[in-house]
Amino acid sequence: MTKQELCKEIYKVAHITGEFKLRSGVTSHEYFDKYQFESRPTLLKEIGKQINETIIPGLEFDMLAPLEMGGIPIATAISLQNNYDMVLVRKEAKEYGTCKLAEGPDIAGKKLLIIEDVVTSGGQIIISAGELRQRGAIVEEAICVINREAGGEEKLKEAGIKLHSLFTMTELKDV
Repeated sequence: MTKQELCKEIYKVAHITGEFKLRSGVTSHEYFDKYQFESRPTLLKEIGKQINETIIPGLEFDMLAPLEMGGIPIATAISLQNNYDMVLVRKEAKEYGTCKLAEGPDIAGKKLLIIEDVVTSGGQIIISAGELRQRGAIVEEAICVINREAGGEEKLKEAGIKLHSLFTMTELKDV
């Protein structure tokens, strides 16, 4: 599948219109239901393949760091194709069991590549990166499937994080 064909498929299955409140608090008349492309094995596998072919080369990192919940299937698709280790990042540390924010290998001194599904404001990446940095991780880059082009990339840059996106909102709408 070409990148353009994947773009068309994601738009077809995930784009919906209406009135939606986004995590950032902003109301949008367009929404990409990430679970519609994350729950389809053919699309998820192709997303992982496209990210591995077009974004991953040239990036240096020790582990993938998907943000719960939407980043986890995407990072799994990426990881299974190239055997990358992962640390699963919660929105907040558990208050029971291991009480960890990041589940998996130790992150101290490790360069983590954050994986997210859709980026609007970049807020959750900034929060999670701050928490990971407090625990000794190095966080300088993030990957998303869809960049809504709503200021997130700029806010991430201000926080010292370069965003790499498989698709922008413009690319999806122009298909």
